[in-house]
Amino acid sequence: MTWYTLLVLAVAAERLAELVAARRNTRWSLSRGGTESGRGHYPAMVALHTALLVGALAEVRLAERPFLPVLGWTMVAVVVAAQALRWWCIRALGPRWNTRVIVVPGLPRVTGGPYRWTRHPNYVAVAAEGLALPLVHGAWATALVFTVLNAALMAVRIRCEDRALARLPAMDAPA
Repeated sequence: MTWYTLLVLAVAAERLAELVAARRNTRWSLSRGGTESGRGHYPAMVALHTALLVGALAEVRLAERPFLPVLGWTMVAVVVAAQALRWWCIRALGPRWNTRVIVVPGLPRVTGGPYRWTRHPNYVAVAAEGLALPLVHGAWATALVFTVLNAALMAVRIRCEDRALARLPAMDAPA
């Protein structure tokens, strides 16, 4: 359980680093006339992502979930891959990456990096991590609840983001 707690704490630290970057990028975007969309769903997103971390640890401890090596190590690999994809997204978007939906007028849509293949690769990373992190130590109920709630939230979030991005011209940007 100790190493699993350390893994979840490492993911939490990574999330805090994301929030620092997001705050810096929010200032950058707003100073260039950026406008935020989707403020209403943002608190639910923060709560859900926090509940994922707390829920995974609580379920493993309270339900005495075992570590199943084949599943556990496979899910560790998925968690690592999700982190790599997330940071590739952050790099591709540069100062436009954010945990909020903020669009700066006049900037082209980013179509490089992972955005070459899919419109919302960061959400692929979130979905993979939300399923895999609890399953590293057998917390299947947390994985299931997060996945279902995240799918509902992402339906709202992606519609919001697509409407906001529709205002941008489609041009290549560096990855």
